[in-house]
Amino acid sequence: MALPETEPSRPTTLILLVRHGQTPTTGMVLPGRAPGLHLSERGQEQAEQVAERLAVLPLSAIYSSPLERAMETAGPTSARASVPIVRDEGLLEGDFGDWTGARLTDLYGKPEWKTVQRQPSVFRFPGGESFTEIRDRMVSTLARLRAAHPGGTVACFSHADPIRVALADAMGTPLDRFQRLSVGPCSVSVLSYQEGRDPVVLTVNSTQDPLDRLVAS
Repeated sequence: MALPETEPSRPTTLILLVRHGQTPTTGMVLPGRAPGLHLSERGQEQAEQVAERLAVLPLSAIYSSPLERAMETAGPTSARASVPIVRDEGLLEGDFGDWTGARLTDLYGKPEWKTVQRQPSVFRFPGGESFTEIRDRMVSTLARLRAAHPGGTVACFSHADPIRVALADAMGTPLDRFQRLSVGPCSVSVLSYQEGRDPVVLTVNSTQDPLDRLVAS
């Protein structure tokens, strides 16, 4: 885990991107924004574990996608930190339109799936969002949240694709390459911001390593 170079006159703002925990359909279904999907027992355990990991950090705020699985993941962190959860629609899962609720094994056989994997920048989910719109939404949301908490540490509970496209943008990686990033359930990815400088990606898909080193940044 690299630490950024800092300048005393420029406060560092940390954005923690936390994917929600495992659900009964993780890896099998594209749930999208359909309501009613909750954490599995394993997902609840992961939420407790990530709360313990984040407890070493002085959280300024906690934001979450309004979907149940994200809010339930944020709950233990909120309780430990005594910081309320703010629902933010900017952190929502992508709108998968007509593909919402589809089984992944069915989608793999579609010709469009190759475009999703190889050239997502030109793909729009039928009746839903494009990957470009998901990226732009996440980038503007994170800009708004870090502007609201300069010099703070902000935890954002979201979903795999929104987190991956946000990370790719911070890295300067083309959107067509974002699928190369892995973001597992309850993983923590961290972005560091200083005014007037490019963002620094401190960690991606962290599930075990200690986070207390981030305090030094």
